[in-house]
Amino acid sequence: MKVHQLSVTYLGEQDRVLVRINTTDAEELRLWFTRRLTIGLWPVLNKVSTEQLVKLEASVTSGTAPADDDMKKMLADFRKQEFLQQADFDTPYNEQQHTLPLGEEPLLVTDVSITPLPGSMVRMDFVEKPPGDGSPRSFQLELDPQLMQGLLHLTRQALAQADWQVPLTAADLAAVQSDANNDAGEDTAPQRPRYLN
Repeated sequence: MKVHQLSVTYLGEQDRVLVRINTTDAEELRLWFTRRLTIGLWPVLNKVSTEQLVKLEASVTSGTAPADDDMKKMLADFRKQEFLQQADFDTPYNEQQHTLPLGEEPLLVTDVSITPLPGSMVRMDFVEKPPGDGSPRSFQLELDPQLMQGLLHLTRQALAQADWQVPLTAADLAAVQSDANNDAGEDTAPQRPRYLN
């Protein structure tokens, strides 16, 4: 399965995050992330992403690993910014009806496992274990570093909108604010709060 587009959206009426994955084979996979799952998954995704970028950087520099942790973090941050600048966040998600291999109802993710693969790929296994005797549903997704950065970026935006008290770092919050200012075509000066009845 080759990913064509990702969409990560907080839906207030469900108080969940809806993740949609559009493949090049015109399939759409839909996932629900609950607050509990997202709060537990967020720091793991960040850690795995950084390790993935460090591994990529080591392979690009012919196996010569950076001397210390600060250098590794700096190189990973540089590569992350490079991927985000190359990503296309402006093209709207394709809403056309696709084949739904998991069915109409999104997979309510109860378990996620993340496995580093050879090279700089990462495999994520998403599992829905329904209560009782219901049969579980699952699927696997392989992410290269650029796709992982896109997933993190979109998830960060959804978390900021959800206001779930997920511990976003200062860099996360700055990225969300920068995105909001760029989308609105505003300068970065703080705005006065507005209150609506």
